Amino acid sequence: MSVVVGVGAGRGVAAAEVLALVRRVLAVAGVGSACLAAVATLDARAREPGIAAAAEALGVPLLAYDADTLAAVDVPTPSGAALAAVGTPSVAEAAALAAAPGGELLVPKTKSVPDGGGAARATAAVARRRGPAAGTNEEKAP
Repeated sequence: MSVVVGVGAGRGVAAAEVLALVRRVLAVAGVGSACLAAVATLDARAREPGIAAAAEALGVPLLAYDADTLAAVDVPTPSGAALAAVGTPSVAEAAALAAAPGGELLVPKTKSVPDGGGAARATAAVARRRGPAAGTNEEKAP
């Protein structure tokens, strides 16, 4: 199985917070990091050092989508706050689904739990890609 994790985050989010969240949503989805094909986000957030560093630490590409592309994706938990802040009602779920065309959402938007408490600075969602991903060693079912 090949999955994509969509990540939404506030400016200045720490890589450790994003990494911990990605690992948590992968565990909730019941898949290991070997199944992770990419991290996806809003183009304006792809330049955030914390998100870029997390994708690099996971050894996967960081895919970026513009707000109009993400806004066109139907998601289960749209947010008025996200729409006001970045021009799309969803980043995490929409980015995951945009990077997994025809796939399905396995884990809906989930908030991070920062070390030491405080407000969540990131959200993540997991989408399963349809069929084996190109370039993987996944076998087709008989």
